[in-house]
Amino acid sequence: MACTGSRTLQLLSLLQTHRYWPGQELADRPQVSPRTLRRDVERLRELGYPVDATRGVAGGYQLAAGASLPPLVVDDDEAVALAVGLRTAAQSGIAGVADASVRALAKVVQVMPPRLKRRVDALRVATLAADLRPAPVVDADALTVVAQACRDEERLAFSYTRRDGAASERAVEPHRLVSVGRRWYLVAYDLERHDWRSFRLDRMTTPRSMSRPPWPARPTR
Repeated sequence: MACTGSRTLQLLSLLQTHRYWPGQELADRPQVSPRTLRRDVERLRELGYPVDATRGVAGGYQLAAGASLPPLVVDDDEAVALAVGLRTAAQSGIAGVADASVRALAKVVQVMPPRLKRRVDALRVATLAADLRPAPVVDADALTVVAQACRDEERLAFSYTRRDGAASERAVEPHRLVSVGRRWYLVAYDLERHDWRSFRLDRMTTPRSMSRPPWPARPTR
């Protein structure tokens, strides 16, 4: 049996996969009894991790969203991926994200062991951005609204400025967000034009989710 500290970290790492774990299966991973597992879960709750539990024969555990963000546990590969992603986000052209990414990257690199810092530095030195043109700034809140509408399959309304400067109100069924050449696009079905369109997010203002009635049949791409 692992010591209490390492066993708790192992439990947290398993729960952070966000899957639902049957109690017995979760106890079998560190080879502990269900009683010990319950104590470890209580220890995580005391540290601020909201763990939902379901009682009964088919009961189990799952990590829930909390009111604040507790510390995360990541392995070596995840730490490197996180650092590389934050460095990329710092150059993404999304308003408010660049500064936050730099601050987060500094915190991650500060606690990295030397072997991981060398991997991150090697990727930074050996990688050259192919597109050096300045990117249009995209509002981070607008990007979040559009992304959530894509995820939740909710209709989206927004004001849109075309290349010629003409503005119009659009209502769409969003499909996917696409990042190309440091520009963000929304691929969506235009409800008024009855066709698929792509919209640049830097030309979009006040995107807002619409209530979702049953969607009419439409052609596929």
